[in-house]
Amino acid sequence: MSHGVHAVQHEAEHKIEHDNEHGGHDGNKNLNKRVALLIAVLALFLSFSETLGKSAQTAALNLQIEASNLWNFFQAKNIRRTSTIIASEQAKLDLIGAADAAQKAAIGKQVDEWTKTAARYRSEPEAAGGKGEGTTELSRRALEKEHERDESLAKYHHYEIASAAFQIGIVLASATVITGMVVLAFISAGLGVAGLAFMAIGLFAPHAVHLF
Repeated sequence: MSHGVHAVQHEAEHKIEHDNEHGGHDGNKNLNKRVALLIAVLALFLSFSETLGKSAQTAALNLQIEASNLWNFFQAKNIRRTSTIIASEQAKLDLIGAADAAQKAAIGKQVDEWTKTAARYRSEPEAAGGKGEGTTELSRRALEKEHERDESLAKYHHYEIASAAFQIGIVLASATVITGMVVLAFISAGLGVAGLAFMAIGLFAPHAVHLF
């Protein structure tokens, strides 16, 4: 919760305590109690949305790092595969001009080894505990991490909007106590409902509403 919101909430709580101590009107007391309950509920949901938002943001950062590492590994493997293919093709040309049978056999054996190595660089599904470390598997894994990152970012944006709605709601509810304008409490409650809606969207269907 921001310092500004906390300050307004504290001022409202002080006003409620002051009215209770100095025997305010029963109507004011009842209104203050209801608004205090509304503020407490909004603050509770605000803590949930901020916790979920921080968690989603951290997950997105970690997934971005994992995706970058996988793409770097992919590039390294792809460079080695390309170099092996080039060496293999050059050896095939050398094989054509070789006159000695032993030399041809040696070159042919080397070409076969390079061909197998290049194939392994392209696809190695059994490596990394079955996750795969060929260029095919690495690109797939990197794309999966990017998809998970986007999922976490979408959740984070919804939680941020929910937090903003709850904070504005707390400010307006607190203003109700200070000004006595009941309409602000209704607007505050509406913002609370909107905040809950964005929390639910972020939790269950983060791509249902495209914010950015």
